[in-house]
Parts: sequence; structure tokens; C-alpha cells
Amino acid sequence: MTDILVVEDNKELAGLLCDFLRAENYIVSIAEDGEKALHLYEQYGAKLVVLDIMLPGLDGFAVCKKIRELGNTPVLIVSAKTEKEDKLNGLFLGADDYIEKPYDIDIMLAKIKGIFKRQYSMDDITDGNLRLNKVNRTAYKENQPLELTAKEFDLLLLLIENKGKVLKKEFIFRQIWGSDSFSEPQTLTVHIKWLRQKIEENPKSPKRLLTVWGVGYQFL
Repeated sequence: MTDILVVEDNKELAGLLCDFLRAENYIVSIAEDGEKALHLYEQYGAKLVVLDIMLPGLDGFAVCKKIRELGNTPVLIVSAKTEKEDKLNGLFLGADDYIEKPYDIDIMLAKIKGIFKRQYSMDDITDGNLRLNKVNRTAYKENQPLELTAKEFDLLLLLIENKGKVLKKEFIFRQIWGSDSFSEPQTLTVHIKWLRQKIEENPKSPKRLLTVWGVGYQFL
């Protein structure tokens, strides 16, 4: 499997990023357009997709949506489109983060390393009727598969690992989206809602994932 699929139509920029990534011992593939990106992803998979938005033919938003339909592979959008609406669109389509161009290569590499550390560390974790496998990033409720996005998985893992603790919204946001993320804080609220729909018996009256008003959230 490819470690990182870089989807970028600027050949010079794509080549430069790939040189840095390969120097860090990542296996990297490049796609210059959306159609090729999906073909490579479906053929060889990827542990991370670094995705430009403004592509010839199929744009990055469409690629992100399709990748999310196919699986939970983390998607890191990198784009010169800086409007709030573009960022929210990418995040609601399932992207894990949104970085503006031009970017600092050291920050980019740090984000990528952070994603790999969070996504692919060894260990399983079980709590009650929930079981998470951190190797292949699968989740189960009552031994039935849960369809979680990459961010939902990270959020649930963070909550379970801090069971009983009241976690401030700011802390959760920094842990999941990063302190320098361009994600909107209300994204956390949306992800909590989605997560409750998947793990709670009655999402409107949650018993495990509780809101601590004015502070944050607590997992029981």
C-alpha cells in the first residue's frame, strides 16, 4: 500500500513535496488530476491523501467525497482557496484538516507525522460494548462494525482513553484538529452529534457521551 497519495496538478510543487516525504521514508504516489487520484487509490490504497482542490476535471471536493465513501483514509486538503465556505465544505465532506497554500514544509511534515502517529499506532482498546482497533482503525459496537470517519475514530479514541474526565472543548479541538488548524470550532459539535448517533442507544438522551455545559464533554 502507498503511504501517501499526493494529488496536485502543479508538477513542481508536487515533486518538491514528494522529495521531502520520500526523504522521511514514506512511499509516495502522485496524481495530477482527480480521475487518476481515484484510480490510484482504488488500485493501491493509501494511508493518507494530500489533496489539492483546484484540479483539472474532477475537483478535490469530489475526490474527497468519493474517498470518504470508499473508506476512512485520512484526507489532508492543501489549497489556495482560503474562503471559510471552502474550508467548511472540505471538512464536512470528511477531510481531516485544511491547510492553506503557500505552506511551511516543516509544519506540513509535522502534521503528516502526527496523523501517522495517531492513526497507525499499535494497540487495541475496549470499553464496555465498544472495541477499537488502532492498527486498522476499525470500530465495533456489540461486535458489529461501526462506520466511523477518521475524525470520529480519533475523537472516540481520545474520549475512551480519558474515560471519566471532563475534557474542555479547546483541549479536544487541539488534540483532534491541531492548534494551528483552519478547522472551525463548531466542527467539534457536529462530530459529537454524529458520534452519538453511532454509539448511543438514544442519541437525544446520551448516557455515555455527555455534554458538560460551559466546559466540554465527558465519556462514561
